[in-house]
Amino acid sequence: MARRIRDEIYEETKHLSDEQLLEYYRTRAGAVQTGSIETPAEHLYNFNPGPAILPRPVLEQVQAELLDYRGTGLSILEASHRGREYEEINGQAEERLKRLLGVGDDYRVLFVQGGASQQFGMVPMNFLTEGAVADYIVTGAWAEKALDEARKIGRTHVAASAKDSGYRGVPSPEQIDLSHDPAYVHICSNETISGTQWQRYPDVGGRRLVADMSSDILSRPVDGSHFALMYAGTQKNLGCAGVTAVVTRTDWLEQAPTTLPAMLRYATFAKNDSLYNTPPVFAVYVMNLTLQWVESLGLEAIEQRNGQKAAAIYDAVDNSGGYYRGHAAPDSRSLMNVTFRLPDEEQEKWFVAAAAAAGFVGLKGHRSVGGIRVSLYNAMEVDGPKQLAAFMAEFARTNG
Repeated sequence: MARRIRDEIYEETKHLSDEQLLEYYRTRAGAVQTGSIETPAEHLYNFNPGPAILPRPVLEQVQAELLDYRGTGLSILEASHRGREYEEINGQAEERLKRLLGVGDDYRVLFVQGGASQQFGMVPMNFLTEGAVADYIVTGAWAEKALDEARKIGRTHVAASAKDSGYRGVPSPEQIDLSHDPAYVHICSNETISGTQWQRYPDVGGRRLVADMSSDILSRPVDGSHFALMYAGTQKNLGCAGVTAVVTRTDWLEQAPTTLPAMLRYATFAKNDSLYNTPPVFAVYVMNLTLQWVESLGLEAIEQRNGQKAAAIYDAVDNSGGYYRGHAAPDSRSLMNVTFRLPDEEQEKWFVAAAAAAGFVGLKGHRSVGGIRVSLYNAMEVDGPKQLAAFMAEFARTNG
């Protein structure tokens, strides 16, 4: 597919000047993304960082059930959150996520709104009590945002930071200086902006470990019992946007101050099975279908194919003779978000436009840092990165 489109583009552009070529790329990229060029959906590879690609079987099931959910005569969008159908979805989603994370009845799964950004504040509100200190290991922009919110609530200690390196890697064990008895230790398991990931989670010596797993949850097998609390927005690996999954030890829930508003206390969600108020029914429904899809593949198989996808892009970067410059240190490279730069910003604009014209969308780097970002969440098939890698090699050859 991608090769055919590239051949078409070559025939249409081989006589154009550089200025005309850039305008062609921009025009075609916009037409592809708005649908005015008749390109079937399967001809687009979606590398958006989130909301991200969903598994095709999940989309097809949503489509099939949207007007009439399993013979009820109602769309799931209309279903009561107090009805039997949604209660079943709610319970299944909790149990599936617990199984996949390897945790038992001493953990609860809570479905909260507000995204991971709200968790940056909720975690310290609930657990950073007066006189206590919370440790933060800062590996990128998202961990830094979590730290900034915690500082508004109570005392914090930066146990390690990769900021001086430009967030190119995660700290080594020797670089981590933990407090003696912190309320918790907070990490971000994968940084989407800088493209770094913990390959092995830090040993916190029995201290409570809290992790923002928004961008790599269920991308590989994880021993969830290693964590006191995990949270993840669902719009990358768990489904569509609209809900945040919080997985927490039950023995920790009652420590939150009772003076907190009900909707900011984890215990409220636990006591009411995440039904204290009307939940985001559709988002939980899509998450449940996505978890079912993950179970059908298995985490080991998902990890293997995620490795194949990332390797295709990293190889294209490493074998470009310096045309592409990877950001992350090799020992901290993310399997979910590959970030790199081209020789200058103008060529990066060309790259994004040309890639979109060839059917590869969502590659522009985060607005705060620029560059290129290739997001490879679970639902992306292996063929996508392989086709993109071929495009990258051709682009480097013709423009480098």
